[in-house]
Amino acid sequence: MVTTALIKVFEMQFKLANVVLKVEKHAKDFPELYYRVLSGDASYDDDIHSLHVNGHVDFLTYVNGLSAGKWRQYASVDGVVLHMALFGRGRVVVHGVRSSELNPVELKSNPFDGDEVDPCVLDIDIDTTGYDLIGFRIESDEGYSVDLLNASYLADVPEDSINQINLALSTTTFKNERYILPNIELVKTGISKEDGPIRDHFHMFIVDNGQTLDSASLSDELVTVLPNPNTGGSGGFARGMMAATEAPSQFTHIILMDDDVSIMPESLIRAFNLLSLARGKYKDAFINGAMLSMEDPTRQFEDVSYVATTGAYRRVKEDLNVGKLSDILENERTNVEVDQAYGAWWYSCIPVKAIEKNGLPMPFFIRCDDVEFGMRNKPVYMTMNCICVWHASFEGRFRASVDCYQYFRNFFAMIALDDCADEKMFVLRIQRGVRQNLRDMDYQAAEFILDGFEDYLRGPEYLQKLDGAATMIGKGKLNERLIPVSEMDPELLRKAGVTEQVLANVNLESHPSKFMKYWRSIPYDKHYLPDALLRGKPGYVVKNGSCTLEGNSTRCKTLVFLDPTREKGSVRTMDRVRFKSIRRREHELMKRYRKEGKSVRGAWKDSMPYMTSREFWEEHLGLK
Repeated sequence: MVTTALIKVFEMQFKLANVVLKVEKHAKDFPELYYRVLSGDASYDDDIHSLHVNGHVDFLTYVNGLSAGKWRQYASVDGVVLHMALFGRGRVVVHGVRSSELNPVELKSNPFDGDEVDPCVLDIDIDTTGYDLIGFRIESDEGYSVDLLNASYLADVPEDSINQINLALSTTTFKNERYILPNIELVKTGISKEDGPIRDHFHMFIVDNGQTLDSASLSDELVTVLPNPNTGGSGGFARGMMAATEAPSQFTHIILMDDDVSIMPESLIRAFNLLSLARGKYKDAFINGAMLSMEDPTRQFEDVSYVATTGAYRRVKEDLNVGKLSDILENERTNVEVDQAYGAWWYSCIPVKAIEKNGLPMPFFIRCDDVEFGMRNKPVYMTMNCICVWHASFEGRFRASVDCYQYFRNFFAMIALDDCADEKMFVLRIQRGVRQNLRDMDYQAAEFILDGFEDYLRGPEYLQKLDGAATMIGKGKLNERLIPVSEMDPELLRKAGVTEQVLANVNLESHPSKFMKYWRSIPYDKHYLPDALLRGKPGYVVKNGSCTLEGNSTRCKTLVFLDPTREKGSVRTMDRVRFKSIRRREHELMKRYRKEGKSVRGAWKDSMPYMTSREFWEEHLGLK
């Protein structure tokens, strides 16, 4: 009895998560992310800051369900308290979903009767053992309504077991005030109102690569704007990491976040709380937030991915609809601790000690900097429902200057640095990529792949001296110019088979069969055919990068290209001279690779300590 009493003395209630009552603007048409109205209605009252419930409303959702299984795994939390304040009369029904089942199990039912002056305050003890997800349902009594003022999940934890966390958030922006200014305001408001420890242990760094923000007016005790030369995402994130590692508050972790996202302060709060209680191997783990689609807010596109032997990126999880309980549970149960894992920097929380030990990002400008950092650090990753951002979908945003030049150059360097993929297989990917683009008469994309290959062969010294911004501006001017389909020749579209049905079939989530994927990927070479064997009739293709989604360019001298949205397109024509020039260049570069590849790989490997050092980045960013 004495021992138990002593333990209790040193325990305290620690908040795990808030229940979010107000639906964010970007998700206003998708309240099921926050709560599901089973009967009646529910609406948020801005005047009294409460959720008005008339009927039955369920909070076992992506945002408001408690990730009980994850809290057990990461922090050894197996019991929580649901704390809430309400006006009205009804009951709170707590339920959970077991690991092997889908249907929620009712755990407790608590009636309440709050008068019009003083709210009813409930503290409901919940044993979460064996459950992946915990939630609750509010049921108003007939003839009554309920106003939920606040709710949160708490846990009793030993006071001396709480990790001391100082969290920095770094976002890199380039003339993107549309997103960055609202996000600054959201963070300021959300963090300053929070009654948990994050309020006094958090700072936001805005790395302004475009140098268009008013740093004086935006900077305060919670936010610092850092003007920075345009050194791309890698340069911006390196600057944020440097700020976090040199600040007097001695940050323990830094979240790297894209600027073109919509965020929810609760995602930051939950990450902080998770870091505060993480145990064992998870004390030094990375947290990667999920990317949800801005266009389709219930679609989770990715959280943790990995690099395959071939050099391809692979998601640990396929698309999930986190408006559905079954997918929310799959999201919780799927193991993300896989080999060659990485977390994209739309939301990635990194321990500062990892930066101090293994260095800053490589100066890739954009593409592969986050992947390479993951390969170098080989972290354990944590994920959790509601730790996320909403980001514009990647489909339909293909830019050859980025997705061909930057990707192939930087990924090849990454193989040399981290031995994360089979080099010979990646060389075959280069050759295949060139020929696929030649097949579809995208000569510039083929050229960009070879540009990336050649710049890799030039070695790390070339990259160190390269003006990344000027390079991307120059190459960006060479990108294929697309025009609205409505402005294209209707007769040409008709002849090419681009019907209204084709244009209406917007299928960004297309999943063709394995056979069709293989068939459409065959890089056949029509350029060697005589004119007599080529078709006079044009064809069309819809593709994203080097992966053809639909269409047929076989024996076509003229080709209508449609982007994946089918809203824009271009007309391509066969150019035998350019084709031969590209093939000749490919042959010469392959010859050079066979001769110099081993020594170039060694040079990249030897350069990594310097190129990821503070010394290099201070000079590269003009801070010396």
